[in-house]
Amino acid sequence: MSHWQSISPRTTDVGGIPVARVLPVKERRTIGPWCFLDHIGPAEFAPGERGLDVGPHPHIRLQTFTWMIEGEILHKDSLGSLQLIRPGQVNLMSAGHGIVHTEESVPDTARLHAAQLWLVLPPEQEEMAPRFDHYPTLPRWQEQGAELTLLIGEHDGQQAPTLAFSPLIGLDIHAPAGARLTLPLNVHFEHGLFPLEGSVTIDGTPLAAEHLAYLAPEQQSVEVQLAPGARLLLIGGEPLALEPTIWWNFVSRDRAAIIQADEEWRSGSRRFGPVPGYDGARLISPPLPWK
Repeated sequence: MSHWQSISPRTTDVGGIPVARVLPVKERRTIGPWCFLDHIGPAEFAPGERGLDVGPHPHIRLQTFTWMIEGEILHKDSLGSLQLIRPGQVNLMSAGHGIVHTEESVPDTARLHAAQLWLVLPPEQEEMAPRFDHYPTLPRWQEQGAELTLLIGEHDGQQAPTLAFSPLIGLDIHAPAGARLTLPLNVHFEHGLFPLEGSVTIDGTPLAAEHLAYLAPEQQSVEVQLAPGARLLLIGGEPLALEPTIWWNFVSRDRAAIIQADEEWRSGSRRFGPVPGYDGARLISPPLPWK
């Protein structure tokens, strides 16, 4: 039987939508290279309501990872990327040296549900040229009564096509009719389990809604039970040797790099270019806590 810690969420606002944030929080900053997890929605919008609207904002030294469950989000960035993400797809933006992007729900979206995560880039990739990748097709299979989708990394002989720079896993488990299954775990990884929909128990103990279950390394498997219609997200990776600093939309092992990036964002440096096709104001960074 596995041993796990329950981590409480904090509620915040992203683009006009309340979200549950379970990484980073006081109890847990990272799970492998995963350093951020927002559960967006499920949110419902009245006809004509604006929905999600996140204006231009910068990132450095991380990957943004969006897993779409319901609705559609339009991604635009300073590379000129224009990509609609639909349910069952992943958007992956590798910021590297620096990138700016926006996110908007499309007009007449009635319901929006997604998980948005960040991945810390390893030191040798921190200053890579920024890039954007879209994955409309991912490995999917049925197992022990559940529908599994491998979002990134490896699991039980399956390999996702998603660009990864370190050993890790992201797995969606959906049980329309309910399911009980034993998930093998990489003993070198730490893992997190997060209920995206419905009721979930882990090794017979209920996991509270919007709470993250943290499993330390050296565990070989975990038994999960999903009520009918429930959906569970599994993330994991090798523990980081050095936790990064996460401030606003910047991630770095070097605080000086965050200070420099913030100065360049505020000054309108060419490092952080405009987002073509977005009509709206840039987001302004809050005051740095170290100055």
